[in-house]
Amino acid sequence: MRKLNPVEMKDWEIAEAAEESLRPVADIAAELGLKADEWAAYGPVLAKIDATKVLNRLSDSTHRAKYIDVTAITPTPLGEGKTTTTLGLVEGLGKLKKKVVGTVRQPSGGPTFNVKGSAAGGGLAQVVPLSALSLGLTGDIDAITNANNLAMIALLSRLQHEYNHDDAWLASRKIDSRLDIDPERIQLRWAMDFCAQMLRNITVGKGGPLDGFEMPSGFYITVASEVMAILAMSADLADLRKRLSKMVVAYTKNGRPVTTADLEVDGAMCAWLVNAIKPTLMQSLEGQPMLVHAGPFANIAIGQNSVIADRLASRLADYVVTESGFAADIGFEKFWNIKCRCSGLKPDCVVLVATVRALKAHGGAPAVKAGIPLDPIYTTEALDYLEKGCANLLAHIEIVKRAGINPVVCLNAFYTDTPAERALVKKIAEGAGARFAVSDHWLKGGEGAIELAEAVIAACDEPNNFKFLSDLSEPLSKRIETVVKEVYGGDGVDFSDEAKQKLAQYEADPETAQLPVCMAKTQYSLSHDPKLLGRPKGWRLPVRDVLIYRGAGLVVPVAGDIKLMPGTVANAAYRRIDVDVTTGKVKGLF
Repeated sequence: MRKLNPVEMKDWEIAEAAEESLRPVADIAAELGLKADEWAAYGPVLAKIDATKVLNRLSDSTHRAKYIDVTAITPTPLGEGKTTTTLGLVEGLGKLKKKVVGTVRQPSGGPTFNVKGSAAGGGLAQVVPLSALSLGLTGDIDAITNANNLAMIALLSRLQHEYNHDDAWLASRKIDSRLDIDPERIQLRWAMDFCAQMLRNITVGKGGPLDGFEMPSGFYITVASEVMAILAMSADLADLRKRLSKMVVAYTKNGRPVTTADLEVDGAMCAWLVNAIKPTLMQSLEGQPMLVHAGPFANIAIGQNSVIADRLASRLADYVVTESGFAADIGFEKFWNIKCRCSGLKPDCVVLVATVRALKAHGGAPAVKAGIPLDPIYTTEALDYLEKGCANLLAHIEIVKRAGINPVVCLNAFYTDTPAERALVKKIAEGAGARFAVSDHWLKGGEGAIELAEAVIAACDEPNNFKFLSDLSEPLSKRIETVVKEVYGGDGVDFSDEAKQKLAQYEADPETAQLPVCMAKTQYSLSHDPKLLGRPKGWRLPVRDVLIYRGAGLVVPVAGDIKLMPGTVANAAYRRIDVDVTTGKVKGLF
């Protein structure tokens, strides 16, 4: 394999060159101790693992890996390399001869073809093969899209037939009773795994009675759907089946929830997901095993890879490195208060990723915008902007400490960073009581992440006082306010009348009153307003709606103008993706 130089090569070129020497998946499966009937190959370098079989076999084992979560400061629209750092740490631990497994989410087609890229890492710290990862992998997101849309078909078909026919006709089709669905209280939307702002609000059923019931509808991106959240939260196939049956898709005219079980579509939805419940086994550029499973966004969903993948990895490795979406206020908060409750796993270490670029942006430097060249201030020394922007870093250190863990601050190094800039971030992080490490994994792979890996090992060997932010017996409104005040740093919450009404309804229902809270807000600020950078003070969080995901087991407050279907930018990534028609290889992914 030719020498890989991230300064001279694009990520897809590095990934393509690396494919010449990828380890056979059979070797990785054997190294993990998997039995022949516990995994199935998808070609020479990918496999699906039957996690339930493995976990049942190892149920008497007391072995648990050290569990490490990678989060970050508030990012710019370009991202700060959290997945890249996750991969770099996996490779760094591998360089130190540790038995390590990484667990990450499957990239969504939305950002892959839009502005953010495929979430495969970058430089010499990537999940490979890149094309397979970015273009559907083993079909999980397609299966989730189909399961969601099948539920939508069942819901709107039932509405149409009940509206157009009498009870005798329904009985002749083995429909014993009317659900009496209220067309103005449909909770479900269509799913598509692209950023399609033009489909947020549509009208369906136009034409006549044979064309359906005419009504407003819309799409959300697949990774924001409840079906995706259910996959991420499920312990096994039986749990997945049970959760699917609880999905509330609409309400009747007298206010009773209509579930997928009422529509008798829950079993068929589960049939779409039989293979999707199994994590996909891949590898890092340096050959360490990676489990890729589930892919929910963190600003509008849970933002974690699956519970089942983390449980599986914790039995197979000595160190497990996972990643939470976006910054500590969103992704880590949900890892801390939702995922860890569900999985029963407790983190031994939290890595907080920062970049000089993002810290300068938080300090008032010219705005960072995707598709537009960076201002020269980002590639030259600017200690004043950097020091001011470290207020955002300090806020995120405090968030992690609020969970009872002292973080390892990782400066994801750019080759344009100056020694003085790195020294300043180190001084401020250590002054706040955090460990600190510079990591050059993007440029040097595992060799460049050894300092980070050593800091993480030391942190894992120290006891922590991990604890949840709130007790689930507390009222939902109080738990929402606690997140705002103690995690985001806001002064309080302003609930809309609709949000107040829904909260009162959920708090009166024993089945929903003690569900975890999964906040939906912008990822670009500690607040709800993406323009408020740094560490904003003197603001309140407006909650305009509160969604209920009974299947996933989540109450979702929606703050500000957050969209469940993102939009596509003018200079989208798809403009640079193509295929070499001679070799059939994809180029241009990042």
